[in-house]
Amino acid sequence: MRYWTARVATNAGSQMLMVAVGWEMYGLTNSAWDLGLVGLYQFLPALLLTLPAGHLADRVSRKFIFTLTSVAIACVAALLAFASYEQWTSRALLLGVSVLLGIIRAFQSPAQQSLMPELVPLSLLGRATAFSSGGTQAAVIVGPALGGAIYFAGAAAVYASSSALFVLAAGLLIGVQHQRTVHPAEPKTWKTVFAGVSFIWHHKVVLGAVSLDLFAVLLGGAVALLPIFAKDILHVGPLGLGVLRAAPAVGALLLSVALTRWPLERKVGKVLLYAVAVYGLCMVVFGLSASFVISLVALMISGMADMVSVVIRMSLVALETPDAMRGRVSAVNSIFIGASNQLGEFESGATAAWFGPVGAVVLGGVGTLLIVASWLKLFPSLARRDSLNKTPH
Repeated sequence: MRYWTARVATNAGSQMLMVAVGWEMYGLTNSAWDLGLVGLYQFLPALLLTLPAGHLADRVSRKFIFTLTSVAIACVAALLAFASYEQWTSRALLLGVSVLLGIIRAFQSPAQQSLMPELVPLSLLGRATAFSSGGTQAAVIVGPALGGAIYFAGAAAVYASSSALFVLAAGLLIGVQHQRTVHPAEPKTWKTVFAGVSFIWHHKVVLGAVSLDLFAVLLGGAVALLPIFAKDILHVGPLGLGVLRAAPAVGALLLSVALTRWPLERKVGKVLLYAVAVYGLCMVVFGLSASFVISLVALMISGMADMVSVVIRMSLVALETPDAMRGRVSAVNSIFIGASNQLGEFESGATAAWFGPVGAVVLGGVGTLLIVASWLKLFPSLARRDSLNKTPH
């Protein structure tokens, strides 16, 4: 529960942080391209560092890494609060901070993901993943909405609140006690560093699941463009932006409660593919909508679909991976997640600069549907996967 609460705090803090960064960046430059660059600048350092970070997570205490990175992000948020209060905020500063956040999160993500299976029995991992994801989605509901409300007191107040949440998370993590499994030391070679890549490549069900999420969110994500929709299309201001960012999490939280009580048990492969298809359809509806209510409903349903994808994907990765490799496999999964989120933000910003925000979101949703159709043919073993039970290697 300390771990769960710490994850809620860090996710809420991250959401508040990115609401403020996105609104400030768009206020400074009025550029969809620059909103996309915020995501790209977070992704590039993660791409370079996540595999070594995953190797580190298999050799050093995962709790220690998660705690240290939480403190580091608290310091970054405090820096932004000071800069905003003193009116030093600039495009260069926000992009530089994005790079710094990318570096820190490269180490945080593998440690955070691979720590949870050490805290619960594997027989309960599916429900624990749903519960953990539900907490994350609750944070994604509260974080953006709270960030948007606090923004009326200034960006500095949002950054300071975010910093306080990361400090709280670090304090909670210090109190996490668990029996860490110590594995025999492996030589530091390129083969061991890239062992997670090799593992996923040779396990087609896992490869299909994580790559499906990568391309679906890469093409279908609209988060980076929400400031444009809130300001120029739906005309709802920063508070409306916070509500829009929270809407997918509302849907995800509602479904996670159901999945905690009634876990997915049959035909999980087909359910995963159908859920991603629903996500793509929701993005098409959101892109075409000029109604705030319809946009909220579309985003809520997209969050429900995404929750199904998250629970199935994370459970498959955790169950199919030996504990000694969880850090490295989680690192590869983090690259996929980072690519889908941060690189997806850049893709959204770039296509919005070319086709406008509506065209970018609609094309992305259609692209997601095409990806689902392709994955049915490319990964038949994923479509045939019946349950989340561990399979023999």
